[in-house]
Amino acid sequence: MSLPGARALSAAAIAALTGLLVYAFLSAESERTVGLVAVGAVVAVAGGLRSRVLPRLVEAAGPPAVLLGLGAAAVVLVRVFHDDPFVLLLMARALLVLVACLGLHVQLADAGVPNFAGAAFFGVGGYTAAVLGRGALPHPLVLLASGAAAAAVGSLLLLPLLRTRGHYAALITIAFGLLFRTFLEVNETLGGPQGLKLGGLQILGWSFNDDRQLLGVDFSGYAFYCLAAVALAFGAVWLVRRLERSWIGLALDAVRLDETAAACFGISIGRWKIAAFTIGNALIGVAGALSAMMVGFIAPNNFTFQESLVLVSILLLGGLGNLAGLAAAALIVVWLPEKLQPIQEYRYLLFSVLVVLVLVLRPGGLIRRTVRRPFGRVAG
Repeated sequence: MSLPGARALSAAAIAALTGLLVYAFLSAESERTVGLVAVGAVVAVAGGLRSRVLPRLVEAAGPPAVLLGLGAAAVVLVRVFHDDPFVLLLMARALLVLVACLGLHVQLADAGVPNFAGAAFFGVGGYTAAVLGRGALPHPLVLLASGAAAAAVGSLLLLPLLRTRGHYAALITIAFGLLFRTFLEVNETLGGPQGLKLGGLQILGWSFNDDRQLLGVDFSGYAFYCLAAVALAFGAVWLVRRLERSWIGLALDAVRLDETAAACFGISIGRWKIAAFTIGNALIGVAGALSAMMVGFIAPNNFTFQESLVLVSILLLGGLGNLAGLAAAALIVVWLPEKLQPIQEYRYLLFSVLVVLVLVLRPGGLIRRTVRRPFGRVAG
């Protein structure tokens, strides 16, 4: 078999396995079935990792081919659940949370810059979309402007973050998150505690809120938001991988591992921390804008400190520095409480227990960080 053929076959196998597991989980109706599928998925993935079958498939296919395969699997799942708004909303929500966590990944996992105000920057993007979406600005530009607004607001924290380290820097972001929610609640221009309504996403006159029939198939409006979320997640993963495999990623690694040694070799600590914090907040802001447009409503209660902790818990559960583990953790944290309604009220307790167990039993996360190869390349 030719090398391109082997790569395509390996990528197809990974995409098919992932698609089948996701389909089984999302289509499960009873809580018992959901639990059995979840346990089966954990056993299957753990067995694949332990036997080295999954790592070999990923290595044979190559990350770009795997990413394309997973994107195709997501599109197929959108077609399968074309008229199920609840499932489509879950899929879109998980993808947007993944994009937000990719922003935190650049900050914390790559550069070592803590950010416990992820929900606040998510809200900056959402409120920017609510304000700019009322004008004549095209919505794709509104999304970009929302990312720029989140990055600009984040610049207010750059000076104190550069002058502090560790838990002191984390406390600065926590304080900002609390102040942001308070600012929203007392600001009547932004709706106060009642929040704001938003119009749906529109691109070239196409309203994503409208149900449409394409090729004889009735699609819910959430299907188009799901496709937009797939495209956004695909672009975010590509961007993060390009950063990590470049000399920028090498510089961020050096800053994270040892600031003193990095400074001795001429690496500007402040410059790369600023770059990581800005890029991460921009990704979070774009995800928040698209999420707000999809839901159609935004309020301060959506951006609490607890929500920021959920984003950080996803990062820790997946494993700092591993994109595959991050994606898996995002799906688990977003979908499991929705499919298992009895634990809905205890989801924060569940997340806390999971994080503690992972930190104690598997400090590296569900999937450990890969080892960087020479010249900026990352193993696997």
